[in-house]
Amino acid sequence: MHPTDIDQWFPLLEQRKYVSQLQGQVGLTRRRAEYFVKLWAYLYIKQQHELGNRPKLPLAQLDLPTGFVTCTHREAQEIFYGDQDRGSDRAAGMMIDKLVALGLIEKNFDGNTTCIRVRFSLPNNPESRESPENIQLIPDAFNPRTDTIPVATFLAHYYNWINKKPTVVPHRIARILRAWAAKYPKGMRVLRRTDNHHPVAFYVLYPVSQESEENFFLPPSKSLFLNTDIQTDPIQMAVAGDMECTSIQVRGWQIDFPYKQAVNICKSLKDVANTLIEIQADFPNLCDIYTIALHPADQLLASALGFQKTTQDPQLSLCWIYIALDKFLAIDFEQAVSDLKFD
Repeated sequence: MHPTDIDQWFPLLEQRKYVSQLQGQVGLTRRRAEYFVKLWAYLYIKQQHELGNRPKLPLAQLDLPTGFVTCTHREAQEIFYGDQDRGSDRAAGMMIDKLVALGLIEKNFDGNTTCIRVRFSLPNNPESRESPENIQLIPDAFNPRTDTIPVATFLAHYYNWINKKPTVVPHRIARILRAWAAKYPKGMRVLRRTDNHHPVAFYVLYPVSQESEENFFLPPSKSLFLNTDIQTDPIQMAVAGDMECTSIQVRGWQIDFPYKQAVNICKSLKDVANTLIEIQADFPNLCDIYTIALHPADQLLASALGFQKTTQDPQLSLCWIYIALDKFLAIDFEQAVSDLKFD
């Protein structure tokens, strides 16, 4: 068996079924997904041969290899790039490290041999799994009893990719979300699937007390809370009826990447606008919206909506962005996002 024959053992048509389901995971480009699927297939077939089994080739479906399987950078180079000249052993090693960082595989090197374990698998057969594009989503109130854990899980995945290391744990996010929901549930909303009611998008609109408004003019990294280990929230929530509350912060806004399509973006934005109108009844003088766009896709979206950069962080590529509430409510969301790509 030779790594360059991977497309014969697991045909491209079958590979694409897996790639289409993987694509959209945070940080996972189509090319990385393709390389991961090829590596997964190779490790499985190689292990079966080492165990004396002879799987029927070509494969129509992948199973997980058991434990670690040896795989040199030379093998990975041949798996990823075949006979092409564009990829070196070093490039293959860097790709393996990227797949490790994304949580798809685990690597172990004992000084002589590199071994890889596949950590990620699709929950269902790709052929039978419904495409995210065909799943209907509806806006709904965040339910802290049923929505906290799934929302905290995909937010942790999102933040850990941004941080480049797994430092954010769902447990901490879950605790914070439930604390916020106990104080002001009106500002917390989800998009949920109509078939199983699972939340796949989330946002929180956080009315800010007058004493905390100075944070919007300080480096934004000082106000990160959900995705850090800061124990004390630097931004305090205003109490409903506070006539001095003029600012609201979007403290979290994320659609799980397989569902991050224009139709769902617009659906979420329209729900944000409706929720803001309801929140105005509790805070009549509300007029300013602030947030920090962490992901490049979110930065593009914020720019398309008319958010303006205000305070730049001197050490990190973070910036407070701002829009007047009245201007946000007047946006034609379909038109604003019509030229953006979310894949």
